[in-house]
Amino acid sequence: MEKELKSKGLLIVLSGPSGAGKGTVCASLRKCLPELVYSVSATTRQPREGERDGVNYFFQTKEEFERMIHQGELLEWARFVDNYYGTPRGFVEEQLHNGKDVLLEIEVQGAKQVKERFPQGVFIFLLPPSMKELRNRLKERGTETDEVLWERLQAAREELAQIHNYDYVVVNDQVDAACDRIRSILMAEHLKRERLFQDQPDWLEGL
Repeated sequence: MEKELKSKGLLIVLSGPSGAGKGTVCASLRKCLPELVYSVSATTRQPREGERDGVNYFFQTKEEFERMIHQGELLEWARFVDNYYGTPRGFVEEQLHNGKDVLLEIEVQGAKQVKERFPQGVFIFLLPPSMKELRNRLKERGTETDEVLWERLQAAREELAQIHNYDYVVVNDQVDAACDRIRSILMAEHLKRERLFQDQPDWLEGL
């Protein structure tokens, strides 16, 4: 039986400032790429309206989260605006081993940790069309006080300073267009020579 030439699963890291539309873009990607595995992050922040535990996030107490840190159960973790965020590592490693593409929606601090452990990952930074639009999106949420809004805008400027750590930049001017750009990135990454042949170096000998 001929061996199919295919690349292993991709670890895709999507970051961007709060209000860039990461959650909306990820939800759209899951619809158009049903085979894509979405890694659910753990967090200590309060759920927003419509969010469900185990679907959008694993909502945990500060004590529960700190136990996971100490026991090495997180691929990455970060503290952002007085809340913890992190990625349970066991699930991610299992999916990659099984050849699945895994999408992580995480903050820039966490992305830096992941890149140290998985430099072969695909790192994408999602941008809003402008800082003015970012501010408008945050205000329209109606969930942040003026103080928290100011903190998130300051954090956004700090996150933008880390954009050089990413492989790709995608502007989220329209959700469908942003998703199309990300799909093109993933297609190209799967076709890279080093990904195709790294685990099947003898494949060409059968031609």
